[in-house]
Amino acid sequence: MFVSEKQIEIRYAETDQMGVVYHANYLVWMEIGRTKLIQDLGFDYAGLEEQGYLSPVLDLSIQYKKAMRYGQVATVRTWVESHSKLRTTYGYEILHEDGSVAATGTSVHTLVKKDNFRPYPLSKVDPKWEAKYLEIAHT
Repeated sequence: MFVSEKQIEIRYAETDQMGVVYHANYLVWMEIGRTKLIQDLGFDYAGLEEQGYLSPVLDLSIQYKKAMRYGQVATVRTWVESHSKLRTTYGYEILHEDGSVAATGTSVHTLVKKDNFRPYPLSKVDPKWEAKYLEIAHT
């Protein structure tokens, strides 16, 4: 299974009054991880948008396990959990420096044409990208 990793230094602005990372920041980190995965595979999401396609989130799930705090470094691990004709599910683990799990999650995406928001298969836009996702998908 191909897993991409991205380290993120936790900034003070990402924490709440208790000094704990605010829950919505994990969403941002998941997006950063997803972008890194795509780059690591040699593809370019911004290029898809330039061609007139978007990849909206259909579903998102996060399970919080152990709080993270300002000054720590989070490692975001991202992989393709599954891929079908019209949906891609990404998996995530966000880890503390000692390897303990801070959060896990998944996000489900589809590809749509920007002008009409109709689903469009990745295979018709970029067959190499499609083949790579099918090759590395966990399930």
